[in-house]
Amino acid sequence: MSKRNKVLLGGGIGVLVVVLILVSVSAKRDKGTEVRFETVGRRDLIAAVTASGKIQPKKKVDISADITGRITRIAVREGDLVQKGQFLLQIDPTIYQANMQRANAAMSSAEAGAVQAKASRDQSSRALVRTKELHEQNPNLVSQEQLEQAQTAFEIADANLNASQHLVEQARAGLQEARDQLAKTHLTAPMAGRVTRLAVEEGEVAVPGTFSRETGLLLTVSDLSVIQTTVNVDETDVVRVQIGDSVEVTIDAFPDTTFIGRVTKVSNSAILSAASAATGQNDRAVDYEVEITLVNPPTEVRPDLSATARIVTDTRKEALAIPIIALTVRENTPITTEQKTASGGGAGPTAAQAATPKDTTRAGAGGKKKESEGVFIVHNGVANFRPVKVGIAGEEHFEVIDGVRQGDTIVAGPYQAVRDLKEGARVRPSKESGDTTARKRS
Repeated sequence: MSKRNKVLLGGGIGVLVVVLILVSVSAKRDKGTEVRFETVGRRDLIAAVTASGKIQPKKKVDISADITGRITRIAVREGDLVQKGQFLLQIDPTIYQANMQRANAAMSSAEAGAVQAKASRDQSSRALVRTKELHEQNPNLVSQEQLEQAQTAFEIADANLNASQHLVEQARAGLQEARDQLAKTHLTAPMAGRVTRLAVEEGEVAVPGTFSRETGLLLTVSDLSVIQTTVNVDETDVVRVQIGDSVEVTIDAFPDTTFIGRVTKVSNSAILSAASAATGQNDRAVDYEVEITLVNPPTEVRPDLSATARIVTDTRKEALAIPIIALTVRENTPITTEQKTASGGGAGPTAAQAATPKDTTRAGAGGKKKESEGVFIVHNGVANFRPVKVGIAGEEHFEVIDGVRQGDTIVAGPYQAVRDLKEGARVRPSKESGDTTARKRS
């Protein structure tokens, strides 16, 4: 074969390869983008808010020291059950017993002084009466000056008696204070419950928690008959939480068990961090405290166990639903008659529905541009965008209020394909596509 023929043969093969490649690409393009199809159907939806927090008893009492003294005896251990009035802890009473003895002595002295003052007042009263009688019988026997002196002596004695009586009251108050201080050395349980925290040991010095609650804390008694979970719910979700909502609670210490509860309190004020409370400004995400009471808590539960709560805020039975991944956003353009005809005629929304989609406004470089939430309806291998109005969100599906009907075929994934899909693009089903009209719970 000549050199010229070889060149012509090589060039022909090259052209053939290029043609084959172009034909292959064109064939693939004609087949369309491979996406996952799903048929719009009905299913049960549950809207829920998930938040984490801690297990806490509904009622607990932190027992703190009101006086200073060395702890000489602890009668309970952490985890013990106690009854109301049961002895818990003893602080060295020596100093306070001495104070009470001094107060008792001061009380006795003040009472004795009051008795003397009363006797003096009575004597002065009798002397004044006799002086007045003599002066009335014969003014020459008792002068006016003597009468005034007797009156003055009586008034002084009466004032001394009043002062002595006040000293008695003061001594009585001091004695009561000393008695109360002595009583504070003998601590008893304020209620029945379990000792959930013992913060001290025998021999330590108990001090009043003047500036810090933790400083004077001795022990904590908790009533574990009613257990609650306190969780922090984000500000975007707390508006959907209502008192009485059903809750599923999982406790990390009991991984194989789910506990049922009810929302019993929703805070009206946000939880402030220490920095926010000090400055009065909050530039972080805002959380609200939600209190959940467990119906049948485990007997081995302890305070401060980590827990996760799934608060059911709404439910829908047999709701028309679309996958969450199928919902996308496109520029808000009205649906044409050709699009409605191509998407199945009567299966599409009415003209009024198409004219009033759920709009979202997003700021762009050239100003504000309106965009709509919707899905891509598939008809004869062509995907057309359809604005929809959604309701509650389940775990994997949205409730559809308006925009599609049962039996419509929509593009349900994958995410990248839905995001990049263009109006009127040709699509073909992937191997994952199938009949998804079966009713199941989301």
